[in-house]
Amino acid sequence: MIRSELVQSLMKDNPGLSQRDVEAIVSTFFDEIVARLAAGGRVELRGFGAFSTRARDARTGRNPRTGETVDVEAKRVPFFKPGKEMRVRLNVA
Repeated sequence: MIRSELVQSLMKDNPGLSQRDVEAIVSTFFDEIVARLAAGGRVELRGFGAFSTRARDARTGRNPRTGETVDVEAKRVPFFKPGKEMRVRLNVA
């Protein structure tokens, strides 16, 4: 599902809200998650999962086109851990 499909689905479930209102809600939701992660925090949505960041060490990589070695700086990357309820619902046959 892409962002516009999410907006359309929420509009269908909430006919009293305009498209502009739903887009603002979705944008605020995602912006808050990103802001919390950027501040080094964690976001937990019960029954869904938890978003956090993990540190990646600096390393020497390789340019696949030229084969030349490239230094890759240390960085933080987003990480998602699904909640128990999500794992159970995904594995129901």
